Order: sequence, then structure tokens, then C-alpha cells
Amino acid sequence: MGLEDAKTEVDRALGPQDRGPAFENAFGGVTSFLRRRYGKDVRGADLAILGVPFDQAVTHRPGARFGPRAIREASTLQPYDPPYGWPFDPLSELTVVDAGDVAFDYARPADFPATLTARVAEILAQDMGTVVLGGDHSITLPILRAYADTHGPISVVQFDAHSDLWRDDDMDRIDHGTFLYKAVKQGLVDPDRSVQIGIRTVTPDRLGMPMIDARAVHEDGPNAVAEEVRRIVGAAPVYLTFDIDALDPAFAPGTGTPVWGGLHSWQAAAILRGLAGLRVVGGDVVEVSPPYDTTGATAIAGAHVATEILCLYAWYRLGR
Repeated sequence: MGLEDAKTEVDRALGPQDRGPAFENAFGGVTSFLRRRYGKDVRGADLAILGVPFDQAVTHRPGARFGPRAIREASTLQPYDPPYGWPFDPLSELTVVDAGDVAFDYARPADFPATLTARVAEILAQDMGTVVLGGDHSITLPILRAYADTHGPISVVQFDAHSDLWRDDDMDRIDHGTFLYKAVKQGLVDPDRSVQIGIRTVTPDRLGMPMIDARAVHEDGPNAVAEEVRRIVGAAPVYLTFDIDALDPAFAPGTGTPVWGGLHSWQAAAILRGLAGLRVVGGDVVEVSPPYDTTGATAIAGAHVATEILCLYAWYRLGR
């Protein structure tokens, strides 16, 4: 298998293949995530990729509704080889299915959270996890409801420029800056076993949530950060949520609320690799807004982050 297969392999996402690398030309074919098989019925899989094209909760620049499509397209650069730096190939050892996008009525945004929770719960009931492609960061709250129903109060490892802990006691409001405040208040998240990485904005009340801000990442280095995250989380089940604005705008300009002084791509990659062994049961990458990035670099970063979450999930699932 290799370059010769690029001559004949195309539209793998429409075929029966569930495992192994893909060699079709990156510029052609159906762009499922990492060229995995498309399938709304995920029975028998180990992990489901789920797109959530919702951005109606942003406070500034919209466009993250186009994130899932852009991340999938960017991911076509990756499935030729195992993810670099990992001692195994998760695409060969796990059955990963791209479950497509969540269907919802864009004209009834108030109905959206329950719709998303139901879809994620349906997948989790099949004894697997999800890697979700967003979408703005409000989508993480309804996802966490499904995960908490399955695992109990869950640990959250959050990469972000913003804490998303701004107070909002109206639980019916949908706001990408308050998802974690509501998740803690509703008992979905265990703040003592959670941690935020890359924060560089002020939050008056952190609700006891540990934080490793962007400056600490720069000064202490990725290995120290990963070690501290592992100490805080311990053996708890972890949901990993990665807001692409955790990266400095130099590396991810295509996002709604960019903040300078953020993580470099290599730092994020090193921290993620350093979390291998955590009990990662699912995750998401959010706030990729392609209209603000003509180069596609932000979607490329998002595709790599999603792949790293997949690797972390596989590492735990396979008992490495």
C-alpha cells in the first residue's frame, strides 16, 4: 500500500473500509474526517467523529458553522501515515466512523442543545466515545450533559484563551462564553479534577477551577504543564475540549475572538502528547472559523488537534 494506491483509491468514505491508512489524492474524493467511512449508524465502531455546525452563540465574529467542513477537508493531508510521535497507528487499531453532522433547525436555536445531547447520548450508548468538530464553544455544554449521564461528573481539560466561566444563571441562554460556568453549576463537571490551559483573559470568579495560563506554558514548558495536568486529573474520566483560540492568532487567525500571547502550535502538540495515559473518553475542537483565515492554517491546526484527541482516546481504549 502506498503511492500506487493513489491511482485507484477514491471516495474511500463511501466504501466499507473501517481501518487502516488512506492513500487517495488529498485534493479529491469525499472529505470525511481522515477519510474514515461515513455512516450515521455507528454500531460496531470504537469512536465516532461528529460534526456540529452551530455558531449562533458567538459574542463576536461568526463563521464556526463552517468549521466541521473545513476541518474534514484539512484532515485529508494526514491519513497516509500514522500520527507522528505516537508509537502506534490508531486508524489501524480502532474502527473510527465519521457520523456526519448533527441535524437541527437553524431557525429554532433554543431547541438545539437538547438535539445535540440526544445525538451524543445515542452514540455513547454504543460503548464508544466521540470526537466532535465544532462549531462554537457553546456546543460543549450539551455534549457534557450526555457524558455526565454516562460517566457521572466528569473532568474537563480545556485549552482556551478564555475561561468560559463568566457568570450566567439563566440556564436557558446559549452563550459560548458561559458553557463551563453552567456545567459546573449543574454538577456535570468536577472542578477539582479539571484544568484550563492557555488562559489569558480575566474571570472574576473561577469556581475553584485550576488554571495554567499561557504565560506559565511559555515559562515552564510543555512537559511541566502535562505533568501538572496529569497530577490534577488523576484517574478520572476526562473530556478534552480545545478552543482553537488557545493558539496564538499567528497560528490560528481563523477564530471568532482571537487573543494575543497564546500557545504556539508546537507547545500544544507537545502538551497533548504528554497527556497520553489519561482516561480520555471524548473531546472536541471548536471555534474554527474559516472565513477569517484565507490560508486554511486554522483548519489544519484543528484537524491535527482532533487527531491528537483521537490518539489519546485510542491510547486509553487500547490499554497502552
